[in-house]
Amino acid sequence: MFPARIRVGAPLALVLLALSGCSHPWGCTDTTAERGEAGVSVRIEDTSGRPLGVAAEVVGWQLGPHPQVPDEGDKVHFHFRFDGPVGNRGPAVDACAVDKERVALGCQTVHSSEGFPTDGDLRGDNWLTVEHPEQVAGVLLIPNDQSYDRRTCDQDMKDGGGMHPPEPASVGDQL
Repeated sequence: MFPARIRVGAPLALVLLALSGCSHPWGCTDTTAERGEAGVSVRIEDTSGRPLGVAAEVVGWQLGPHPQVPDEGDKVHFHFRFDGPVGNRGPAVDACAVDKERVALGCQTVHSSEGFPTDGDLRGDNWLTVEHPEQVAGVLLIPNDQSYDRRTCDQDMKDGGGMHPPEPASVGDQL
């Protein structure tokens, strides 16, 4: 049916396309890691679930107005600590104010680089805005490292694929 040259040349053409990066559907896949179990103190994991040797902990929290915007009402002021080898850029975790059922009322990413060195740890504080501060029962951290670049295959064919952190936690998520 097909001449011998076409049958021999077709596989070679497919190999050349794959090597040249034109194999978009086969060469780059975006995957998202599963969200880890939130807690007051967590061992930070990479996107494959392997520990990074770093722990993050909420060492305290309270409700009160932010000193720079007191008219906005109460916010959640929490203190955090990272320990272990955080490196130059360091890991990041999502911090979420939760109600008594562990439903997220407000979340944001906290980078270890936001902390200041204190006795070998990095310590810092941050503020969370929530719609109903009176419902806050605690602040939890999600152990997955959120410091990864969020590029996709469409944005960067060469480096965009592969493991990405889980979707950030948002209001209403059960943690």
